[in-house]
Amino acid sequence: MGSKWDMCTGCNDFSLWKVKMREILIQQKCVEALKGEAHMPAHLSAAEKTEMNDKAVSAIILCLGDKCLKQQLYFYRMVETKSIME
Repeated sequence: MGSKWDMCTGCNDFSLWKVKMREILIQQKCVEALKGEAHMPAHLSAAEKTEMNDKAVSAIILCLGDKCLKQQLYFYRMVETKSIME
């Protein structure tokens, strides 16, 4: 049984998932985290920015299907020479 937001079990439509994910982040008041910390509103403290990022990451993880997407996310490592899209 997945979470209440488990939107991607058997889902192959990333563009649809991305739209739904953005709406959830708006609902959770953490959509600003998508812009990155440097582009968040200046009135937010460092602690508020960290909290917003943590909430966004949590929401994204809760929205991934349990079968393989979460496993891929947990083992993902950023390669500095590649862009995020790669």
